[in-house]
Amino acid sequence: MLEKIFKLKQYNTNVRTEVIAGLTTFMTMAYILFLNPNILAGAGMDKDAVFFATAVAAGIVTIAMGLFVNFPIALAPGMGLNAYFASVAAQGVGIPWQTALGAVFISGVIFIILTITRVRQILVEAIPNSLKRATIVGIGLFITILGVKMSEIMVIKVGPVIPPTLEGLRGGGIPTLNYFEWNTSMGSFENPATLLALIGLIISGILMAKRVKGALLIGIIATTLIGIPMGVTQIPEQFNLFALPDFGNLAVGSLDIMGAVEMGIWTAIFTFTFVELFDTFGTLVGTAGKAGLLDKNGQSPRIGKAMMVDAFGVSFGALMGTSTVTAYIESTAGVGEGGRTGLTAVTTGILFLLALVLAPVAGLIPGAATAPALIIVGLLMIQAIGEIDFNDFTEGLPAFLTIVLMPFTGSIANGIAAGIVFYTLLKAVAGRFKEVHWLMYILFILVVARFLFLAE
Repeated sequence: MLEKIFKLKQYNTNVRTEVIAGLTTFMTMAYILFLNPNILAGAGMDKDAVFFATAVAAGIVTIAMGLFVNFPIALAPGMGLNAYFASVAAQGVGIPWQTALGAVFISGVIFIILTITRVRQILVEAIPNSLKRATIVGIGLFITILGVKMSEIMVIKVGPVIPPTLEGLRGGGIPTLNYFEWNTSMGSFENPATLLALIGLIISGILMAKRVKGALLIGIIATTLIGIPMGVTQIPEQFNLFALPDFGNLAVGSLDIMGAVEMGIWTAIFTFTFVELFDTFGTLVGTAGKAGLLDKNGQSPRIGKAMMVDAFGVSFGALMGTSTVTAYIESTAGVGEGGRTGLTAVTTGILFLLALVLAPVAGLIPGAATAPALIIVGLLMIQAIGEIDFNDFTEGLPAFLTIVLMPFTGSIANGIAAGIVFYTLLKAVAGRFKEVHWLMYILFILVVARFLFLAE
């Protein structure tokens, strides 16, 4: 039966190799089970509910990738996109998380339409490689800042400005006064959470340097255990190591699609769509290429099917109650162990579903234990900066603005918008029109119109 479904002999593999590869992939990306609840908790979501949504969405969509596409690629809520989700729906200052889930669902529907019409493939061709790489780098810095905040290595305080400062001229030349400012400072070793995060960073760093499989997952668990005697990890009086999540607080079906439409949060929808677009394409092509599943032209008829499963996963994840589900580059770990077919993905997906019984463990893990993983993931993402040609100013400045505006303005959308505008503008002014895809000019107009007419 497995031979008939996955064509194991055709890809020169066997059941044992595929199962081991699936286990390896799971070990390298299982950290998301513990990291995602801590991140989305910042939006006011229940940790048990997010854990359930993460495990179920990752499990079912990954199994779908294996069965319908026969690719050894796993999917789960994406890093960077979950951080952006938390910033959009920040508790007390952002939109309701239900509305943010509605935005994610809409972006998934857009993906399905773009995939069916093949516009998605055209968009991937239209955006230059420098901006794709810059987006990855910018998100990496965005995630890193989130990590240092969670670790309390960087402390942000809001206080009054004395005396009030003149912020600038706005609307009709009317000066406005700034009465409050953000102050950042370093944490202290007297804070046990900060100390624990640094210990965790050392442990995870050593494991990564020694190329230990599942380094981030092991680092999170070890740091959580160390946090018990330090008083950072709080264990309730009644605690069961293995138990299903509390089904009474699930966020399944809690998304507010009409709320997202009525609030006009198209910037968030655009960002979810844009980032997922290139993140998924790069992961699919990169992983399939490493597995030898592409032809000599770097193409595969199954890439389109993989994109469709991914698009379905985005909306399905939102229905379950989590941020954007996307293909994981950690899938290359399983490929490195010999995974070549969908049996690898099915194995990983089943393990995600079985992990549901670890819900109590996920609830114990403090932010200080997951912060090191965020910082290290940020490092892995900024490595793409080496592929950007900063010697060409028409490539370098748009990429630079894309990178710095994401973490400095706290918005991935701002960075992407700046990159599109400056890339198109500088290339046109330099007379290098042919280097700009026609769709970039349309995106340029849309971005400018958005900031001119939809600023609020």
